[in-house]
Amino acid sequence: MQKRVIKLFTNFEREEEWLNEMSAQGWHCRGYVFGRYLFERGEPGEYIYRIQLLEYPADHAQSAAYLDFLQDAGVEVVASCFRWVYLRKKAAEGPFELFSDLESRVAHYRRIVMMLLPLALANAVFSLRIFSDGGVTGYLNLIAAGALAIPISRYYQRIARLEKERLIRE
Repeated sequence: MQKRVIKLFTNFEREEEWLNEMSAQGWHCRGYVFGRYLFERGEPGEYIYRIQLLEYPADHAQSAAYLDFLQDAGVEVVASCFRWVYLRKKAAEGPFELFSDLESRVAHYRRIVMMLLPLALANAVFSLRIFSDGGVTGYLNLIAAGALAIPISRYYQRIARLEKERLIRE
């Protein structure tokens, strides 16, 4: 039995949490494309899901080598979309964490910010059309820039919190 779900997230950690909740209910993600998830029925809690923004697209040599390494460790690539990769591992094999230290987690958050920031800035620049032609697209760009600013600021807060924690540990 399969089901499709359309859902948008601006926070990969919440998306991960939702995928793991679906897994706990016996719905296992088999595919993802632009907010559309494909689930299949299975054993409740069979998999643990993780999502990661790779440094390069999944078909790049470095990313492919990294994903091969993960597969050797029992991790399955469920889907990839641009540089985002959706991963899962059998829960019976134990905990599944991608980031073992503060530095790797900070680097991941920075990659996300560096992906979102140009989009927000481009939309902010295009929103300046409001002043020249008063068109609807300028307002839409302004809304998009504002919407992107929210997750960017939240990721910056996480980075600051982790860097403060790193200083305390040193």
